[in-house]
Parts: sequence; structure tokens; C-alpha cells
Amino acid sequence: MAVDPAGQGFGPYAARGSPGDDGGMDPVLEKLAEEPVLLLTFLLALGAALGRIKVLGVPVGPAAVLFGALAVSALGTAQGHPLQLPEIVGTIGLVMFAYTVGVISGPTFFGSLRTGWRLMAAVAAVMAGAAGVALALGRVLGLGAPVIAGSFAGALTNTPALAAASERAADPGAPTIGYSICYLWGVVGMILAAGWALRRQGDETPDEPLVHQTIRVDRDTSTTVRDLAERYGGEVAFTRLKHVHAASRTQLAGEDATLTRRDLVTAVGPRGLVEQLTEELGHRSSHNIVDDRQELDYRRITVSNAALAGRTIHELGLERYGATASRVRRGDVDMVAQPDFVVQMGDRLRVISPVARISEVTTFLGDSERGISDINPTGLALGMVLGVLVGLVPVPVPGGGFTLGAAAGTLLVGLLFGHLGRIGPVVTSMPHGAASSLSTFGMIMFLAYAGSVAGGRLADAITSEMGWKVAVLGFVLTSLTAVALLTAARLAGSPPRQTAGMLGGAQTQPAVLAYAHEQTGADLRVGIGYALVYPAAMIAKILLAQILAGLS
Repeated sequence: MAVDPAGQGFGPYAARGSPGDDGGMDPVLEKLAEEPVLLLTFLLALGAALGRIKVLGVPVGPAAVLFGALAVSALGTAQGHPLQLPEIVGTIGLVMFAYTVGVISGPTFFGSLRTGWRLMAAVAAVMAGAAGVALALGRVLGLGAPVIAGSFAGALTNTPALAAASERAADPGAPTIGYSICYLWGVVGMILAAGWALRRQGDETPDEPLVHQTIRVDRDTSTTVRDLAERYGGEVAFTRLKHVHAASRTQLAGEDATLTRRDLVTAVGPRGLVEQLTEELGHRSSHNIVDDRQELDYRRITVSNAALAGRTIHELGLERYGATASRVRRGDVDMVAQPDFVVQMGDRLRVISPVARISEVTTFLGDSERGISDINPTGLALGMVLGVLVGLVPVPVPGGGFTLGAAAGTLLVGLLFGHLGRIGPVVTSMPHGAASSLSTFGMIMFLAYAGSVAGGRLADAITSEMGWKVAVLGFVLTSLTAVALLTAARLAGSPPRQTAGMLGGAQTQPAVLAYAHEQTGADLRVGIGYALVYPAAMIAKILLAQILAGLS
């Protein structure tokens, strides 16, 4: 990414023409060419405005920054004065984006390895097959390796793959041209595939993300709360308990508590599992002991105490306050508070505590809005430095070798840091909201840079023989990938709504996720499918794009 295809540098003054050779240039374009900071902010503002445009009812979103930058750069070139952002803008945006995506995905990625590795492997295999098709068809069409790599990234709508290809390619601008031409069908085509997967969604009954239910125990044999929790794989939590009669004192359902006939116990978990548990233990009670707040109270408390980040629910030691946590809300998703669940800054815990001690628990956890916006500068800087260093490590392959590059290196370190949450005294995670904001900002910075680099060449590429060839390549890649993913999901027995989310995750495309959410009322299974395969698809695309770009 350090070499300008036109032979120019990427410094603030590299794109400026000589005084007097652009006399007819529009004053606005001239000013943008003279001020890189003004050009960047203008492209971001233009992208934000264009991002409101909807395609099939879904906003174009951050990708509009790329298209806006391409148009403005092409216009500047047509006026005889190319507009191009400095390379450092794209590099910083790339590193920030890839690292924060890793931090966000880390907990889900490592957790899903145990149960979803087959589907993840299938998605990675589909990506590898798409790369093979891209190389073979691209060669038949007479396209160069950098354009093929960019077309692969665009057809599969992956910005870090584009960045990796640009960094690896001898011609850094060529991948962006392929990406730009192929991107639109990459989004629209996969949305249509998600719609196809959802055509059978009527066969599924939507589940509430999490429910709570008071159960009356009818069985004669006793069992402990710990035994039941282990039997249901930790996906059901037990919060309150009344022994023998509804008039008894309400207490926390500790792990060692024994359930016997006539006891009342409150369970929290997915509706299907809670109903199964109810049938096993007895029946749904007419007494909802959650509403009895005389002895135990509950509250959503935000974790803003930095000392707690990276600790598990068990390590928080809430029992010292006579309290327990039943749910964790991260972003917009509710999860059961399992003992080994790693807490991050900004998580909101549903805590059940004795009324007299709820304020102590609140103070302990923090419950500050200020803390949840903290970007954790120490962890952020350390993670990005290590990621860049990892990206410089050479990876030997037959016939030569390559480096992972800044995109893959920071993504891998981000995944690890997001999973660990803490290394000794250093907190490596960051609040979900802060990470998401940094991720979006890094993405649009890189897209603005990439569009400004390729915009001057895009018009000629589209109208040339190469334009239609790239369009054909992109259409084939997206379409074949969609069919392969649908087939893999069907063979794996994935339900329609999870499959729709999986398509969005495999395409690493938020617009597909947004479409599936809109069509299903934000069904939980859509998000699960997306999170399950997203990290594996991201890593596979970045590595494959670099390999394609480096081929001679």
C-alpha cells in the first residue's frame, strides 16, 4: 500500500498539481486538493448523507463513503487535478477497524468453537472455493492478480480483505477498482439469498431471547440446583427459591440448594429450555415470586468498575453481598449469566440481591455511564502495536511466503484480547459501544482513503473492456458463494432464521444482518448465526485476498 500506481507518493501534497496547470478547475475541488483534512471530513460527511439511501429497504450504510470518495476523486481527475488522501489515513483506519472487530468478536468466536466448528469450517471452505473460482475465472477473463483479489473482496463485501489485498499488491489501487465494481451485487445478491432462506421461516416459532418462570416442584426425589444447571448445559439459571410453601421466606437459589416437593423456584433461560425444565420438575406456579420484592430486589447494573473487566461472573464474588446475577446484556443481546461468563466494561448485569444490600452491589459494579464509553486507551494501544508486529511476521508457504499484514495481525490480536478480557493488571477488552464506534470510524476512514486512491481510474475501468469482465467475475462469485452457503447450512440442519444470519456473517455484511433482523423481528437465532461464522469468514477472506493479490 506504499506505492502509488501513478508513481506519486501519498503525502499531503502528493496529489497537488503544479500551479497554473489547472486554471479551469472548480474552486471547491481545488480547495479539497490543497487540504487533506478538509477532503477527509468532506468525504465522511458526503458518505453519511448517501448512506441514508435504501436498497431493498436497507440503508446503504458505511459503504456509501467508498462510493462517494470514488465519485469525488473521479470528478477531480476529470478536472485535471486528482484528489487523494494520504496513505496514513487508510492505514490508521484499517488498524483501528480490524482490531476493534476482533475485540467485539473474540468472546463469541472462542466460545462458538466448541459447538459450531463444523459450520465455521464449512464457511471457511466455501471462502477458499470462492478464491479458487476467482483465480480461475479471472485468469480466463485476462484480469491481473490485484484486480482479481479486489473483485474477490468486493463480491464477498469484506473491507479488511480489500485492505490486505491493497497492502500485498504491487499495484495498490487495482484491488479497489475490482472491489468497487463488485461490491453492490455482493450486498444485494446476499440479501436476496437471505430472503430465500427466510421463505420457510413460517415453519419456525419465534422464541423470546430469555424468559423467567416460577416453577412448583411436584417430584418426590430431591435434586440440587447445581445438578440441574449442569444438566441443561448452563443455559438455564436459577435465581429465587421458596421452600415448601408460597408464604415461606424468599431466598437466593444457591448452587447447593436442594429442591424438594412443593418448593417454588424461579428459572431464567430460553423459552424452550425453561418449558422443558418446568415439565421435568412439575408445573408453572400461579405465584410469581419475582414480583415479591420485600426481601429480594433486582436491578440492571452497568459494569463500569475497570477492576472487574475480564473477570468471570464467579470471580466477581457477588455472593459476599448475598447477591447473584441472572442475565448479562451486551449491546442489544441478553445472555444467561453463567459462572464462567467473562464480563466486559459496559455489560449490564441483572442482579438479584437482598433489599438492604442492593446499593452496595451497585457501588461495587460501578453503574456509571461514563465508564461504558471508555475506549481503554492502554489496552487499545497495546493491542494495535502487537497486532502490527504480528502482521510483520513472515508466513512461509510453498514457492515463497507472505506476511499477515496489519489487517490480519490486528484482527487476530483483537480476537485474543477480546476473549481474555484481562492480562494481569491490564484490561484488554473495552465496552461494546465504544468498540463498535471505533470500528465504524476506522472503517469509514479506510473506505474514504481507498475510494480516493482508485477514483481517478474507476471511470476508465468501468467503460473499458476490464469493467464488464470484473462485473461478470463479481456476479459469479457472489452468486456461487450464496448457493454454496445455503447448501452447507441445509446439510448442517441450520434453521432458516439462523441460516439468514449465517449468510450475513459469512458475507461479513451488516446490511444482510439488518435485512434479516427486519424480516424476523430481530429473532435471536439470526444474531447467533451471524456471530457464529463471522470471525472465521473474516480471517479466511483476509488471508485468501492476500494470497490472490501476491500471485504473479
